[in-house]
Amino acid sequence: MRYAVVTFGCRVNQADSLGFEEALIAAGATPAPPEAADLVVVNTCSVTATADQGARQTIRRIARDNPGARIVVTGCYATRRPDEIAALPSVARIVRNDDKPKLIPLISLPSPASASAASALSAASAVSSRSSSGDGPCGSAIEPGIAGRTAFTLRVQTGCAEPCSYCIIPSTRGAPRSVPIADVIAEIDRVVAAGFKEIVLTGVHLGSYGRDLAPRSSLIDLLRAMCRATASPETAILFRISSLEPMDCSCEIVDLVATSGRVAPHFHLPLQHASDRVLAAMRRPYTIGYYARLVDEIRERIPHAAIGTDVIVGFPGETDDDFDELTTYLEHSPVTHVHVFPYSDRPGTIASTLGNRAPGTVVRERARIVREIGQRLARRFRGSQIGTTQRALTIDDGSVAVTGNYLKLTLTDPPALHRNVWVDVRVSSDERGRLVGAVTRY
Repeated sequence: MRYAVVTFGCRVNQADSLGFEEALIAAGATPAPPEAADLVVVNTCSVTATADQGARQTIRRIARDNPGARIVVTGCYATRRPDEIAALPSVARIVRNDDKPKLIPLISLPSPASASAASALSAASAVSSRSSSGDGPCGSAIEPGIAGRTAFTLRVQTGCAEPCSYCIIPSTRGAPRSVPIADVIAEIDRVVAAGFKEIVLTGVHLGSYGRDLAPRSSLIDLLRAMCRATASPETAILFRISSLEPMDCSCEIVDLVATSGRVAPHFHLPLQHASDRVLAAMRRPYTIGYYARLVDEIRERIPHAAIGTDVIVGFPGETDDDFDELTTYLEHSPVTHVHVFPYSDRPGTIASTLGNRAPGTVVRERARIVREIGQRLARRFRGSQIGTTQRALTIDDGSVAVTGNYLKLTLTDPPALHRNVWVDVRVSSDERGRLVGAVTRY
């Protein structure tokens, strides 16, 4: 059987999709482009209306280009609006987020020869829940490069109970659930044994990790356990934290990143807005003063750290003065990457009931302005790294490397390397101003 997995949205979806691919490969399936696959799994996002639209368009295109494909749809959009998904062509099954661990055995493979594969898929499905012991049938299926990725995305938590007024995700992902520390460590052992050298830690509300466990735990407990479990000098592993809400990024976590050598100096801390009035309307549990102190502390403690953020423009009631507060803060902040979201109504959220909306032309212009600020901040950060030497992991064919602080460098005169090799690189820029790296050690 030939398969394809198409993934939209966050790193949690990426982690889930990687689990699907592992199980399919272990059962004897082979990857193929969606237009040539017998089975296509579409893992959807629903954070914005644009994400919904993108999923619908993709499903229609697959059905048009490959009429014989069986399309299985999962993810947040499939959970929130299964009726809309069911109306699309060639959709054979819809799998809600809560049933993702059972997605593979739920699929009825089309040919009699696939019966044994179905049994293997059922046994393999534990991998997609990220709680296997590492001894299952998928253990030999993974290697760096699966799904085109050099780093392994590891989901340790799902669900969210935060009351953000604009967000639909708590209703599509459910209450917070954490993978016990022992199971996470077992999965890390399996992934390291398979040859991976970078693991990206992810969750829907990662900072809430462990609060639902008995006994209660925390993200810093997990991070410390991960560092202890990989403390051997022979274990050349780097952990990267995907995203943390500002109120969850504790001093202990910042200290661990600064001192451990095992956790990448890379933070993603969603701001959403810099007006306290708008933050309160969004039901975000911090002020701009709190956020500014946090990122200033990170910059002081870890001068070379990357600090990414998310920003929403056009939230109901956002005034010109509110927007000025946002742009003024960003221009002078230590933030290095900005992801801009024009506000998108999600029916069922508190924000969708609010009035005083800015016209679409105004929202689009505000988004353009913030994107330009983000580009300036990114250029400033990249420029500050020229002349430094960074540890980086090669990706793709070995001619490109990604540093711990999230710089993507084309290697100049690279040695004969391949994907997934640690190198030390001296950062510079080429004649077009793009960052490049000269390998000084590997």
